[in-house]
Amino acid sequence: MEISEKLLCLFSAEIESEEDRFVVEVPRREIDTGSVAAGETYRVALISTEEAVEESAEGSSPPDEPQPPVERGEIRYVEIEDLGKQGDGIARVERGYVIIVPGGEVGERVKIEITEVKSNFAVGEIIE
Repeated sequence: MEISEKLLCLFSAEIESEEDRFVVEVPRREIDTGSVAAGETYRVALISTEEAVEESAEGSSPPDEPQPPVERGEIRYVEIEDLGKQGDGIARVERGYVIIVPGGEVGERVKIEITEVKSNFAVGEIIE
């Protein structure tokens, strides 16, 4: 299955019935990462669990654990949007995924090499 680059978040949820409507709850972590915001309107796509189970069996990750959108050794251009608690630059890429860039300054656009990848963030070294 092809996933759009416009994908902001990916998670598994049950559809709950509430009187005359149905509700899908968005996990707090999706709001906290800055990918989506409460009160905004988004397009929603639903994927059957059978298809998700088949893909998991084929070696892809489960739908509630998307793969990081970067790989170790990858070269990227990013814009530093924020500073972290330790003073490191913070950039965000697909789905709000965070890349920590030591030495990055807010507003700077830098070329980085990804040196470390975790499930919820990566570290990139400025190379240009």
